[in-house]
Amino acid sequence: MFRWLRNSFLTGIVIATPLGVTFYLIVSFVGFVDNVVKPLIPARYNPETYLPADFTIPGLGVLIAVLLLTALGALAANIFGRTLIGIGDRILNGVPLVRNVYGALKQIMETVFSGKANSFKEVVLIEYPMKGLYVVAFVSAQGQGDLKRKISDDVVALFVPTTPNPTSGFLLYTPRSNTIHVDMSVEEAAKLIISFGMVTPDKLPDEVKAKLPVGVADAVDLVEPVDGGKSDKPD
Repeated sequence: MFRWLRNSFLTGIVIATPLGVTFYLIVSFVGFVDNVVKPLIPARYNPETYLPADFTIPGLGVLIAVLLLTALGALAANIFGRTLIGIGDRILNGVPLVRNVYGALKQIMETVFSGKANSFKEVVLIEYPMKGLYVVAFVSAQGQGDLKRKISDDVVALFVPTTPNPTSGFLLYTPRSNTIHVDMSVEEAAKLIISFGMVTPDKLPDEVKAKLPVGVADAVDLVEPVDGGKSDKPD
């Protein structure tokens, strides 16, 4: 009976935790956007003005933000809008400090949403910070210009995320020959990082497994080859 109660309790935690955290993040995000956008709406155009004092519309700010961003994108699609945006770009690019921040953010957004870049579509392992230790990294870009001349013709930029927050990390440049490709999606790698390695992938490069002590790969259930072949693990 005690064992059944314990297992049921742990199962409840496993089910409730991701649901609760997801719900909390959604509510927090909606509340944050509402608090930012609603004060910018003139009272006459705010539906909440005509409602009882204690009644609010959750998500109203998110809805208005989506509509405004959609309208801004539609405006940028015509000649008049492109002209206005071009004038704004020239003004911002003429301000010494602002142009650096604005230019970098604009380039990042255009790269992320263009769908033409290969950034963060490849997961690799590198030996860091010393030989024999491996970290998960994302290939973010191919090195260009002076980086290729000073480092290598096949130099790549790697983003090494931190645990448990994969949105923070640091940038490394290294020849591609120093990286080990992992047959793992970006989502799987993110789960690995967020979970402190507890949610382990089912694939590991052969060259990494060969360097692990005997029995370690079996212990963490990482013995399936990258090429999808059968493992040597006994049934």
